[in-house]
Amino acid sequence: MSAPKADTTKTAETEGSAAVSVCADDPIIATLTERRDFLAAARARRASAPAFLLQARKRRDTETAPPSQIRVGFTCSKKVGNAVARNRAKRRLRAIARDILPTHGQPGWDYVLIGRAEKTASRVYSDLQADLLRVIKQIHASRQKP
Repeated sequence: MSAPKADTTKTAETEGSAAVSVCADDPIIATLTERRDFLAAARARRASAPAFLLQARKRRDTETAPPSQIRVGFTCSKKVGNAVARNRAKRRLRAIARDILPTHGQPGWDYVLIGRAEKTASRVYSDLQADLLRVIKQIHASRQKP
């Protein structure tokens, strides 16, 4: 019987606005915690999926977050349901973000995933992943010139 594998994930606090999750194999991903970051994302690009809405924005060079960092936030309104339903929806959104953003997210961008009533918690997980891939490509393709 082999010894359990050591956990390579660490969580640390950065200056001001985000908790940082550092993994040896992935780029740095931080969690948005300040309201101003969510409001800034709300004024930026958005793409819709059946179970969630994705808002994304490229950060300015003058912002304090490192340009190599991907930041992500999660939110669910009371329309999603009671606290148990909202937390379940956010857990599912966190899981797909953890799987998809390190490889398909772009450094220097903020992403906000917004859960939808009844759909976020009940959609098949592989469909959620495919939806996130599709909307990320849609967000980043919208401003690129041929």
